[in-house]
Formats: sequence, structure tokens, C-alpha cells
Amino acid sequence: MDESRERELLRAQNTELATLAGGLAHEIRNPLSTIGMNLELLAEDLGEDDSPRARRMLRRIGSLRGECRNLEEILNAFLQFARAGELHLEEGQLNEVVAEYVEFLEPQAAAADVELRTHLDSDLPPVLLDQALMRLALANLCRNALEAMPGGGAIELLTRVKAGSVLLEVIDTGRGMDEKTRSRMFQAFFSTRSGGSGLGLPTVRRIVEAHRGQILCESELGRGTRFSISLPIGGG
Repeated sequence: MDESRERELLRAQNTELATLAGGLAHEIRNPLSTIGMNLELLAEDLGEDDSPRARRMLRRIGSLRGECRNLEEILNAFLQFARAGELHLEEGQLNEVVAEYVEFLEPQAAAADVELRTHLDSDLPPVLLDQALMRLALANLCRNALEAMPGGGAIELLTRVKAGSVLLEVIDTGRGMDEKTRSRMFQAFFSTRSGGSGLGLPTVRRIVEAHRGQILCESELGRGTRFSISLPIGGG
């Protein structure tokens, strides 16, 4: 199969998945919204009742409302995962995507006592990018890095040219991952974090592979993690 035919087939498969995901999301969101609205009304009805029974019911209602929010977050993550292969490519600079996102992330990183360090190659050649999706990939990687450093640390972002590709590295000084976790981290719905959707890293991989790129990970417990994304110069 020639390259153009392969790309067309992949695009059709991604479009079908995104369409199915959108339909599923619509079917789930309608009853989820109704459940949430009725829980809110129940909470309002019980709001002026200070009896022990009413307080127990309000706690249970609060728990159910929290689960509704969790379902909504999982649904949003699934939609991002499903749509990650739908690209709108334009020639652009990866450095610009990284610099803009780092500026956005700085307040959150400072609040978490995490230092952001950037080393961006000033001679980086342009690549074909869907800037919104590449920013999403970067956001997912940095979110994982922040969660791996609850006591503070550093995130380093580097760009350079290597072996005919543009390379982006995201390195953290967090708790790292063992071999078992690394072997499963790109599996959909696998998560080591309570309440996590398990779709962040699978979404990153779909985005990178849709750009005809590759993502690799090195990690060591207690020392941190390095994700390396390589993208073909000029789109391959």
C-alpha cells in the first residue's frame, strides 16, 4: 500500500472513531445532565432540614454529584482520545508551541513549587503541526509531571534536531515509574492514580503517531521520567 493510500485509510478510521465517540458522548451526556439536575434539586429541598436523616441524605447526594463530575471528566478525556487522530496540519515551529504553553503553565508550576526550565534550539527547522493537538499532548505530559512531584521539583523542556527529526523532551524530577507501569502506561484506561481517566498518555501517543512521529519514555523510581517525542522534519 502506498503512503498516500495509507494516510487516507488512517484518516478515515480516525474520522469514524471520532464520529462514534461523539455520538456516544451525546447519548451519555443527556441522562447524566438529567441526573445531575435532579440531584441539585434534591439538595435544595433538603437544604433547610437540619435533621440527622437529611444530613445523611445530603452527604450521599454530594457523593453522587461528585461521581457525575467524574463521569463527565472521563467522557471529555475519551473524546480527546478519540479525536486525537484528526489533524489539521500546518507548517509551524514547535518552539512556539512549547514557549506559549510554558508561559501558561508557569503560575500553576510556581504554586506547586516546581521550576520550569526550557532549552529550545534556536535553529529548529519547521515541522507539520496541528498546534492545538500538540499543545494538548504537551499539557498531558506536564500534568503527569506535576502530579509526580507533590513536594516540588523541576520540569525541563528541550528541543533539538536528532537523526533527521525534531526532538522534544519533557523531563521531570518526580518519583518515576517502575518497569510494570512503563509497560502499560500507553494502554487506554490504565492509571495508577485514583480518579484518573487512564487516557492522558494514550492520547499523547495517538497525537504523536498521527503526526507520523514517535514517543519514547525512560524512567527510574525515585529519580524522575523523560519523555522524548520525535517528529519528522517537514512532515516526513
